[in-house]
Amino acid sequence: MARGLLMFQQFSNRHCFAFNPEDPKQMKTAPLLALAALASVGSLARAEVSSTVTLATDYDFRGITQTARDPAFQISLDWASESGFYAGLWGSNVDFGPDTESDFELDLFVGYGGNFTEDLTYDFSLTQYVYFDRGDDADFAEAAFGLGYKAFSTKFWYAWDYGNTGLAARYIEANLDLPLPRDFTFSLHAGQSSGEFWGSDKYTDYSVGLGKSFGNFDLTLKWIDGSDFRPGNNAPGKVGSSDSKVFFSVATTFPWN
Repeated sequence: MARGLLMFQQFSNRHCFAFNPEDPKQMKTAPLLALAALASVGSLARAEVSSTVTLATDYDFRGITQTARDPAFQISLDWASESGFYAGLWGSNVDFGPDTESDFELDLFVGYGGNFTEDLTYDFSLTQYVYFDRGDDADFAEAAFGLGYKAFSTKFWYAWDYGNTGLAARYIEANLDLPLPRDFTFSLHAGQSSGEFWGSDKYTDYSVGLGKSFGNFDLTLKWIDGSDFRPGNNAPGKVGSSDSKVFFSVATTFPWN
């Protein structure tokens, strides 16, 4: 089996939520929870809380569908302080095929961002990916560091235990988001997945898109191509498909202004 599809098939038993220091899986998530707690201690009174709800034609993750090309309902809860610390939760439905039980993904993240200069920004983050329902065991953590300069940004992601396989994975991406007249945005993206997990199946994904804001709603139309990941081409049932596609989403963030 290609390593690129291994993530969708290697699930096993899930831990319960009672904390057990002898459980290596819970010990993996403990540092993230501790960092989130530390980040929330300072500047709590000056923090902002928001929530974003998104309806999309697919849940695309680095050029590979996570919902077998079916629609996705996604929601986030985001906390950000004036000091630069932020944390939150993000959830979406998923579909990794009939041989798995997961139908929901919950991401827990914490990070810190700021500015070197007025135009040059930086960002550090940690994300824990958790998959439900019971019986699956593909949870993993990923660290990221990003830089931004005006409309251009780049970010490097590293997972030391991708998909709970014991194999490391890397992802590097570059993005260009250009504001246009009448609240339009033009976007370009390219990213490459590599590392032990992907092996000879390392691949590059691309996208080009157009965004438009209508009051409190943000619409996005993209063409996405992950077909460089050959094991995902013409995937049965479109599970883990990397074929090129047209993507559309509608999102709104609360509280409304």
